[in-house]
Amino acid sequence: MTKSIGKLAAMAAAVCLIATVALPAYAATGPTAVVKQAKPSSAQTLVSYASAGSETPIVRDGYAVTIAPKKPTVAANHYTPASLSITPPAQVYSGAAVLAYAAQFVGKVPYGMGNSPTTSFSCDGFTQYVFAAFGIALPRGADHQARLGVQISKADAVAGDLVWWPGQHVGIYDGAGGMYNSPTWGRYVEHVGSLWGSPVFIRLR
Repeated sequence: MTKSIGKLAAMAAAVCLIATVALPAYAATGPTAVVKQAKPSSAQTLVSYASAGSETPIVRDGYAVTIAPKKPTVAANHYTPASLSITPPAQVYSGAAVLAYAAQFVGKVPYGMGNSPTTSFSCDGFTQYVFAAFGIALPRGADHQARLGVQISKADAVAGDLVWWPGQHVGIYDGAGGMYNSPTWGRYVEHVGSLWGSPVFIRLR
């Protein structure tokens, strides 16, 4: 009987030993143990947009956070189509008349996908709208508009001709090295005093 009890005790001790060895490492420290993950060896970069300022790296707990300037947007309450007053164009078509009409939209109509001052102007929507006032029907698309005219040299270009960057952009030449155009998101119709790159000049009439 004593031998049987001794064998049972030995077996119980062996079972406890096996169970202890089989437990996961974190269980040995008790129920309050917390397993912490190691921090990344190299800083990870996160980008957020701030309301102002230039890009500024900030390092917190191994993470580099870059505060970048907010993407420019057109304030919804800044553009009020109802208050936009446009003078009808001159009855006689001329470069000067085209520029005078185009100038009325400067700083008033935002860039967008539209072709009307009541909504927005894309670059081709702007040229389409302006020339339509003089009886010239242009299609949408900068390249499509350029195909309706004749290519001329910069030396021959005058006010009212198109300035065209193939596959990219179109505007109205001012005859003095600049143009009227609807530039890009976050901006309004504008007049710029100089041109970039190598644009092509197009005569519509």
